[in-house]
Amino acid sequence: MSASSSVPAFIRGEALDFYLGRGYYRMQQDLFTCQFVPFDGRIYTAHWLRVVLANMQWGPEQRRLMRRNARFAATIQPLRLSAEHEELYARYRNAITFDAAPTVEAVLLGGEEHNVFNTYVIELRDANRLVAVGIFDRGDRSLAGILNFYDPAYRQHSLGKYLLLLKADYARRLQLDYYYPGYLVHDYPKFDYKLFLSPTATEVFDNVSGHWQLFSWDAVAAHSAELLADWLPEELRGQTQ
Repeated sequence: MSASSSVPAFIRGEALDFYLGRGYYRMQQDLFTCQFVPFDGRIYTAHWLRVVLANMQWGPEQRRLMRRNARFAATIQPLRLSAEHEELYARYRNAITFDAAPTVEAVLLGGEEHNVFNTYVIELRDANRLVAVGIFDRGDRSLAGILNFYDPAYRQHSLGKYLLLLKADYARRLQLDYYYPGYLVHDYPKFDYKLFLSPTATEVFDNVSGHWQLFSWDAVAAHSAELLADWLPEELRGQTQ
């Protein structure tokens, strides 16, 4: 489901906050939401997450990762998509085992020339070598993580998770309210890494009631059952098993 039928000139920060708070997210130059996603011939339920930044607390694993990767130089600035970004993304894409868009431009713009979002980039460098990139959109009171990619030669540094920490820490230092990492999928653990930031500060969106509640796997299971029973068309229900 899309938030609009045409691309606006610019999505203001307060508008991004509004739609993120209602379970929408960026897709290229639009905002969309979904409740179901297909993987491997089966239909799963999607569950949108957000982190309440005032409640975010890091444990030993998060603090250890921050210390371990502190030697990388990090810069945060408005995004200017470059050939260097695309070259790093191409190497990352060639090394992963799941489907991904062919370019960063395809992820963000989808052929459009103008970016309607207030988009920033975190660049991590080892000396002068670009080793990781994290892209996010800023609202007035929230930040949405959009894309992370890294040099496969640095896989042992867990740079994807490290970029999650850097984005959330940046949002907290700006005294924003929420960090939105996207969705996870019930009974499909590939997306569970989005809980790495702070599970006790994470909320999950109830698509049926339209409210956020404290994250728990029991809550996700209950939401999933309700979505499958009430929203999924009868002819598709056999594909959920």
